[in-house]
Amino acid sequence: MSTNTLRLGSIEALVIRKQVKNLHLSVLPPQGKVRVTAPEGMKDDAIRTLLATKLPWIKKQQEKFKGQARQTKRNFVSGESHYFFGQRYRLEVAYKEAAPAVSLKGKSKMVLQVRPDSSVEKRAEVMTEWYRQQLQPVAEKLILKWQKKLKVQQTAWKIQRMKTRWGTCNHEAGRILLNLELAKKPQACLEYVVVHELLHLIEKKHNENFVNMMAKYIPKWQSIKEELNSALLSHEEWNA
Repeated sequence: MSTNTLRLGSIEALVIRKQVKNLHLSVLPPQGKVRVTAPEGMKDDAIRTLLATKLPWIKKQQEKFKGQARQTKRNFVSGESHYFFGQRYRLEVAYKEAAPAVSLKGKSKMVLQVRPDSSVEKRAEVMTEWYRQQLQPVAEKLILKWQKKLKVQQTAWKIQRMKTRWGTCNHEAGRILLNLELAKKPQACLEYVVVHELLHLIEKKHNENFVNMMAKYIPKWQSIKEELNSALLSHEEWNA
């Protein structure tokens, strides 16, 4: 694998060459850094040509990131706001010599129980694992529901943090990934992403057939997509 940077006008792109078949262009939040993953033998001129054809899209993505509301960095201390399935909760940190845990108290309080000497990293780890545990059964129920409706069968699925996508589907292998951040968004957003990715087992591309199927099964999918993409984002510093 090798890396270098290319500049085209005001756009600077990090180019990563490795053993891949196709070229992939990404604009990464929060600053809108441009990353290109390219086959090892591809020349700089060919990559510049791609960037030139994609300039309007790149600038649109960068503007979108600039306009998105974003939380300040979370330190996992009492008084912070945290989200769970679209609902805002005020965090209360309880220090106790016992196993770490997270619980909801009433309709507006989230209690994070940790040991007195817990670091910010440890508190973040406890919260992340809790979100994963909460998202897992809800996502599984939706996947089982929709693969039955759509008459498709995924081979494997899992939850992981992703930099630029809410979900992905490997059409050939039948594998689906869901972004852990969906645990913080309204459940309608999770269902939209599940249906979107399962439909890719039928139709690989975002063509007219795919759009028609989305409209059939999730009639309000466009408004849900807008809600998902306009929701308050977590503070993230993602490197290219």
